Amino acid sequence: MAGKMVVCPSCGFEKNPPGSTRCVSCGAKIESLNASKRTREEELERRYQQEGVSLQWMAIALAVQGVLTAALVFGLPKVITAIDFEGGNGMTVCIPVWFVGGLLVGMISPGRTFIEPMVASFIVAIPSTFFLVENQTVRTMPTFLYVIMAAIGIMFTLIGAYIGERVQLGPPPKAAD
Repeated sequence: MAGKMVVCPSCGFEKNPPGSTRCVSCGAKIESLNASKRTREEELERRYQQEGVSLQWMAIALAVQGVLTAALVFGLPKVITAIDFEGGNGMTVCIPVWFVGGLLVGMISPGRTFIEPMVASFIVAIPSTFFLVENQTVRTMPTFLYVIMAAIGIMFTLIGAYIGERVQLGPPPKAAD
């Protein structure tokens, strides 16, 4: 190789190829050497902040949320007929399913991705909510409660993604005295 390996300012990975814009290990943005240097305290404060939206991880999050929702909320009652996630019960199951989807994406994605799973849950929540409202045989909840429960599920996705990122990054390093 012609150049010197680049050290990641976020995780300290030392084998990034010269000219890298993102860390191979953690996915953090590697700024050019000419850019203004941040202090260690500033780096620690920015550790859990997202620095952009990745369309690739948006698609992956959409696939994860879509498959989990389709399999657990809509597919599982077809296989095990004793389970019925109709109406409000379906929305009650969607909330932890979307939380787990956000948690999974947060744990496997390089870098910090909080927005992608949340947007994916929003996209999955629209047809899921419509399907659950339209296919209930006994109207047990008004439509606005389905919308509120979908919003709660989207919020839980954000919480799950954040927890997944925290698990992935590990405990914060000790601040230098």
